[in-house]
Amino acid sequence: MTPPPPPPPPPPPRLGRSRKRGAPVFDAALDDAALATARTALAQGRWNVVRSLLVDTGDDWDRRGHRVTGLAQEATTAAWAGDWRLAEPESADAAVLLACATVHRALNGKDRPDAARSACRSAAALVPADPTPWLGLLMLERRLGTEEDVVQLFDEVRHRHPDHHHAHHLMVARLAERRADAGQDPMHEVYDFAAWAAEQAPADSPLAILPVVAHAERYRVLAAAGAESADPVASEHWVGRRARQVMKAAFDWWLEWERDDHPRNRVDLNFLAHAKFCGGRPAEAAALFHRIGPHATTAPWSYPDRDPAEAFRAARSAALGTA
Repeated sequence: MTPPPPPPPPPPPRLGRSRKRGAPVFDAALDDAALATARTALAQGRWNVVRSLLVDTGDDWDRRGHRVTGLAQEATTAAWAGDWRLAEPESADAAVLLACATVHRALNGKDRPDAARSACRSAAALVPADPTPWLGLLMLERRLGTEEDVVQLFDEVRHRHPDHHHAHHLMVARLAERRADAGQDPMHEVYDFAAWAAEQAPADSPLAILPVVAHAERYRVLAAAGAESADPVASEHWVGRRARQVMKAAFDWWLEWERDDHPRNRVDLNFLAHAKFCGGRPAEAAALFHRIGPHATTAPWSYPDRDPAEAFRAARSAALGTA
């Protein structure tokens, strides 16, 4: 009787380094698996998968904005969305995606801002009820436009969806940049705006976290101007009375209302975890890090000019007690 053949040798180790388990993932898709799948398909030219995704998204405007802007950030999206637009010239979804992709190209210096403005306004004309083309314009003018432009575009978005999450974050970031030399001003207009937005939103709205976002954005501006420590943990920005109040209110909202179904949920959790950690509340930060999982966001961990991956890992390790 012949002996059985020897088992095959083990495969050679993979080249390169795999991502460690639990390492932060800075991905615009966040935890939206359907978006990540459609993005991969679009990179291969299969825009029919994106078409189905956007049809399924319907008029969930926060989710639509999240998915369109997530797709639009990819380098090949403008080309494939252009092909889709040619194949289906009547498709409003193709027009909106192409417009937002053109916005990202303009912000990266690869297209003319006027081309992005024209594309967004053309898309808006096709879908008058959709705030997403106006969101694209707001993203552009938040960087390039006047304050009047930004306010007007924010109003266009709110007219179509009063609680638009992404638009409120963009508005807070722009307002925080007013009077950079004013220092720690508890009466700064960004705080008033964030408090107003949180108060007028429904009880279960994640805009309840907006005052924390405003505090982080103001820290970014002050630290860049040299008015605050470049180390957020060492900065007094996170331990004052206002900081304690807004962090407690936001954390209490999270405990009662956590909106795990919201497409930008991980954005809010990153801001809240950052605030709790910088404010010396590691146990509460730890609970938030557990909910975040690997879905880190560049903001606010990069504030004011830090490596976001390193800052996120260090804060999470300290909060979880796993140095």
